This record gives sequence, structure tokens and C-alpha cells, in this order.
Amino acid sequence: MSNLFYKPEGAWVGDLIPFYKNGTFRLFYLHDWRENKNIHGEGTSWFELRTSDFVHYEEKGEMLKHGSVSEQDLNCYTGSIIEAEGEFHLFYTGLNPYPDFTEDGEPLQCVMHAVSRDMESWRKIPEDTFYSDGIQYERHDWRDPFVFWNEEAEEYWMLLAARNKEGPSRRRGSIALCASKDLKQWEIRKPFWDPKMYVTHECPDLFRIGEWWYLVYSTFSDRFVTHYRMSKSLSGPWTAPRNDAFDARAFYAAKTWSDGNRRYAFGWDPSKENEDDYGDWQWAGNLVVHEVIQEPDGTLTVRIPETVSRHFANRQAAEWGSRLGEWKVSGESISAAADETFSCIAAGSMPETCMISARLSFSEGTRSCGIMLRASEDLDEAYYVRLEPLHNRLVFDMWPRRVKGEAQWHIDGDRPHAVELEVPIELQADTVYDIRIVVENSVCVVYLADRVAMTTRLYNLKTGDWGCFVQEGRVQFEQAALSVPSEQEVK
Repeated sequence: MSNLFYKPEGAWVGDLIPFYKNGTFRLFYLHDWRENKNIHGEGTSWFELRTSDFVHYEEKGEMLKHGSVSEQDLNCYTGSIIEAEGEFHLFYTGLNPYPDFTEDGEPLQCVMHAVSRDMESWRKIPEDTFYSDGIQYERHDWRDPFVFWNEEAEEYWMLLAARNKEGPSRRRGSIALCASKDLKQWEIRKPFWDPKMYVTHECPDLFRIGEWWYLVYSTFSDRFVTHYRMSKSLSGPWTAPRNDAFDARAFYAAKTWSDGNRRYAFGWDPSKENEDDYGDWQWAGNLVVHEVIQEPDGTLTVRIPETVSRHFANRQAAEWGSRLGEWKVSGESISAAADETFSCIAAGSMPETCMISARLSFSEGTRSCGIMLRASEDLDEAYYVRLEPLHNRLVFDMWPRRVKGEAQWHIDGDRPHAVELEVPIELQADTVYDIRIVVENSVCVVYLADRVAMTTRLYNLKTGDWGCFVQEGRVQFEQAALSVPSEQEVK
């Protein structure tokens, strides 16, 4: 059975630690039991998934077992794996909240080490554990080690999510640098990158394509998102592209890996409290994978993995139905002129798992257009994936917005869209944009123009039609269709 956005039974996927070997992606991840911890006990372990196509996943279970309440690694948090010195070396974060492992009332974080000959069983090396020096870096933020071989320096480098000891409290975040000749003894050095912009930089990742180096990290202090910076040298300067993120709020802690030909970003779509569209985002959720593309100018864009797109082989033509406004329909092509109003058209029922695709273009001055999801029969309720040309952005919305009472001020009318779910993209009139939307149960991932992605959740509206819409403008949709996996039929 396929499971595009993997989640273990009774648990959730946290930070991913990807590795590629012998044609298979080995996806280690932080396994989060949440409320089921009263059954399974305290502690976080690394579990492992394996896949060769991002459609079918094999769960291998617990691979790096967490320690006991009397050990530093009661929680085995994020890290990295490197093949070197004749073995596989796994570096991870150890954290234990109990008093014996705290300092000044806060849990200490440290780097820990395990090795394996075959990546099947791991032997921990407690004597290699090391903490921040407490001089230039704080002792309580010292996590997510990423290790690589620096050919120029002829030594191993380790990047860490850290915080400087000095400076404004919410701007001390830095990416610390440690160096080693043998992967056992580490010298703590000055920060690899110290922008004075964030509380901290989680899950640092580094890779090179051609002449460009890319530094990837996730933040939560200005917004929850995975960023990247680019440079032609490991010593910087690290510059920010216009769109410096892989996605929006609902794709976090992404780390990348390559199969030698293509590079992918592995993150998680957070669940929401009480499985409610208006609930707070939670830590951990479902696995989401984007393919990462280097553009001619060196910037990075993301698109749907080719294997995921091919998975939806059973293409269903749109079944145009109820509508608002006037629409011209010709097979899979439709258009509408709604210069002063809102206009929409239903295209048929949405199954739990599907991909909706279309090629759309709009006229000059159009305020918005896009795709409806799970629309009600009377078209009064729906999710909206909306292009906003005047703002050069892709956003996610829901209609009606939350109503908490009967008075007008009880409606969330001052929120023009889900403010955490917007992605910048330059939008030009009379230009064709390919859009693909993949939905599996509550997980929804939008890809636009093979350049940007926007991940979200669909909780409150369980069923309904998909369709097209335009507001105050003119739009044309070509090749509008819904596809399902080859073994599935629309019901």
C-alpha cells in the first residue's frame, strides 16, 4: 500500500535524518509517541523508514534506542550520519530533563556518538560525548549536529544549533562550528554563521551543487520555516535569495540528501491540536518530501518528486457541475470573466487521496484565482488555494472563516488568508502556470510552476468537490483534471 505522507501507527514523525545507500533512502526520524507515552514510557528514539520512490515506505522500527531516565540520552534528538573511517558514524543530541542532567535549572544539551558497520545495529560511545564550552556558547542549546568532511581544511567539521553567551537574548542564535581529525575529539571554534537574527537555528544542513554552497536551517522566532542561504565559499558571505524558504509554516525542520542525481528536502507537516483547522500547530506530524532544484542563477526552487507525480496514473476528466457566475466550458478547458464579482465552478467529487492539476492563466488586473478543495454542494464552504497577482503570492484560505458567535466582530474577517500559509512567487498576467495539489487524508501539498510548494492541513471539511474560481478578474484553466493512483478509482 502507498502512503505518500507517512505517519507511524499511533505516533508521529519528527525531525528527519536522511541518508542514501544502495538505491534506497534511509530516513531516520524522531519517533514521537505524544499522549501514548503513558503506554510506551518516556524518551525519544530514532526510528527508520526506507523508500526508493517516496510513495511506498517500509517501517524498520527503532534503530537508535533512547537511554534510561538515569542516562544523558533519555531523548535522542536530531543529528546526522556520515560514512567515514570504515564505519558509519551517527551523531545525535542527548537531552534528559531530570535534575541530574540540568544546570541552572535547565536541561543540558550535548553531542553524542554511535557507530555501525552495517547501519542495522548501532553501538553508542558514551566517552565521546561533549558539551558546549560555556564560554562563547550557552550550555543549554547545543544540538542537531551535522558532520561533513571539509576537503579544503582536511578535517571533519560539525555544525550545531547553538546560542552565543553574549548579545540580545532573542538574537543570540548562531550556527556553531567544531572540528575534528578523528570524529572523536572535537575542537570548539568560533561560529560558522552568526547573523544575530534568530533565537536559534535548528537542524543545520549543508551541501554543495556546482560552485554554490547551501546552508539550510529552520527557525521559530520570526516565523516557523526552513530557510536557506547561499555562498561560493564556506567562509561566506552567506546571502539570502528573494525567496529564502522551501515552503511555509507547515513544512518544518527540513534536511536534504541526494541520490547522486537529484536532491530532496525531507520535512514534516505538523498536525493541529484536536485535528481542528483552527487548533494550534503541534510538534511532529507526517513526512513530506520535495525535490530541490538549482536554478541557473544558483537559487533553489522546489517541485513535486517525479515518482509521486507518476503515482497518480489514473486521470479523471473534470465533471463540471454547480457554479456561480458564467463559465465557458469545453472539455477540460474552462474560462470565466468576473470583473466585478466572485465566480466559481465545481468539477467533481474529491476522494481522500488524489492529485488535482491544471494549467491556468489570468488577465491583467485580476485580484485572485485558483483551486477550490472539498467544496460543499451549495459552494458556501470550501478550502481555497489562491494565487494573488497583486501581492505576488500563493496563499491558503478557508471559507467561511471561523465564526465564534453571532455578531460581526465574532467573525475572523480581519484575516485575509491563513497568515502562516503564504509563499512568494512573481505572478504575471497572460502567463501559464502549472499547479498540482496532492491530498492524502488531512495532508495537502500545493506545487505551483515547479518553483514553490505550500503544505497545509485539511481537517474540518472532510468531503466535497474540487473546482476552480476567480475573483474580480478573468481566468482560463486548461487540462483541469483529478488523478488518483492506478489501483484506485474515484467513488
